[in-house]
Amino acid sequence: MANRPNPIELQKHLSGLDYPASKDAVVAKAEESGAPEDVLEALRGIPDREYEGPSGVSSAFSDQA
Repeated sequence: MANRPNPIELQKHLSGLDYPASKDAVVAKAEESGAPEDVLEALRGIPDREYEGPSGVSSAFSDQA
């Protein structure tokens, strides 16, 4: 299994994102911040919905395990 980014690393790349945010906005913000491919891959795997805040993104990320 590839190394999964931890939730702190994940949130570092979403700093400044305005919530609520769609999955596409979350991924775009991470791309804009220069997130590494493992972080982008993890974010691309979260459900396609609106996220109310950082904890919602982290929870969706954690549910992928």
